[in-house]
Amino acid sequence: MNKKNGRILIVDDNEDVLFASKLLLKNNFGLIHTETNPSAIPNLLLNESYDVILLDMNFTQDMTSGQEGFYWLKEILKIEPTAVVILITAFGDVDTAVKAMKEGATDFVLKPWQNEKFLATISAAVKLSESRKEVNYLRSRQQQLTNDIDLKFHDLVGQSNKMQMVFNLIEKVARTDANVLITGENGTGKELVARALHRRSNRKDDIFIGVDLGAISKSLFESELFGHVKGSFTDAKESRAGRFELASNGTLFLDEISNIPLELQAKLLSAIQSRQINRVGSAKIIDVDIRLICATNSNLEKLVTERSFRQDLLYRIKTVEIEIPPLRERGDDIKLLSEHFLNTFKKKYYKPELVLGNETIDKLKKYEWPGNVRELQHAIERAVILSDDLSLQPGDFPLGNKENDGIGLHFSNMNLEEIEKITIMKALEENDGNISKAAKKLGLTRTSLYRRMEKYNL
Repeated sequence: MNKKNGRILIVDDNEDVLFASKLLLKNNFGLIHTETNPSAIPNLLLNESYDVILLDMNFTQDMTSGQEGFYWLKEILKIEPTAVVILITAFGDVDTAVKAMKEGATDFVLKPWQNEKFLATISAAVKLSESRKEVNYLRSRQQQLTNDIDLKFHDLVGQSNKMQMVFNLIEKVARTDANVLITGENGTGKELVARALHRRSNRKDDIFIGVDLGAISKSLFESELFGHVKGSFTDAKESRAGRFELASNGTLFLDEISNIPLELQAKLLSAIQSRQINRVGSAKIIDVDIRLICATNSNLEKLVTERSFRQDLLYRIKTVEIEIPPLRERGDDIKLLSEHFLNTFKKKYYKPELVLGNETIDKLKKYEWPGNVRELQHAIERAVILSDDLSLQPGDFPLGNKENDGIGLHFSNMNLEEIEKITIMKALEENDGNISKAAKKLGLTRTSLYRRMEKYNL
């Protein structure tokens, strides 16, 4: 076995047993910790990761019944539900050991043990531990990946000169591990650029984890990014991996990076520099290997001047900057984008014959699109939903016309969900895609609005 593998904790009040077992195991495993006092177990587990825990069933306070061993077995499994625990017991305690295995122990070894069998038992236990950790890791990643796949996604579309410059930058930067900062107004497609970078990177076969920092409450920032251990705060009912940990070997995308609290920026900077994190409530160091991409619609240089954003953090996340132009500077792309969205929504709403008239395209090109591509997308979708003709006409797009932009005229043709969806679309358009302002106008929290946007694929 590779000496780097296997981290073993041995808990027994007999110094001779500890000495003999450590002497036997030290040449076969990476780390051997010994402890005579079982009361030290909780602190040890909070500050170190072990693949296997060897636990004596009887300590000086409880010489024969094994009850103290049962107690500490339960305590270990409370802290680490997937812990691999091997009981150390005497011949006369085999029945007790079998009972303990039903309570969650993995195996037991008899005193005095045969060295060859003892090593084989520990080696098998280490492999089991590695398998359990891998299963839990993959389960967490799969859950995150499933949630991520459900998010709305369209490929980048554009043929204007400014978008060609963006595409060229993506091609140059994608295969590196350089940290990228994507800037641009709300609705310009910053997340799409981040995903394009990931798809063209050397990490494309691994996971892409996106985090909207604008949707996380201040009290949960650290837990969301770095994870937490069970009991570390009131609602921490189970241990949980953070986004850095889940994204390891893949890409981590931090959207709305300007929202991260100043007091947490130092920890974020440290994690980026050291490629190490520790979960909230634990001192264990966890190595992570991520490619970091950040995005913002704010002027970070101005925030640095205002002392609300760390300059050293800005330098660290901005190895390369990709600026996405607003739609009003991409006039050549409006027709292309409109037809792209029309093709998407006429399939979604079973209106395959719908087309865009030339007059309609002209109107769309003249509009300023303060909400950028997202506003255009919403406008096309609404027009497709409400249209009764085979062609979308200029009148189907009451752009900037608040008086005629009501939905009351169409109530009789829609159910409650359609009305809610269109109301949200309208609020987003009127507030240039600003989530906070739209949520306030609708009387919702940001989190509630995000949930509804996800529900309707907005």
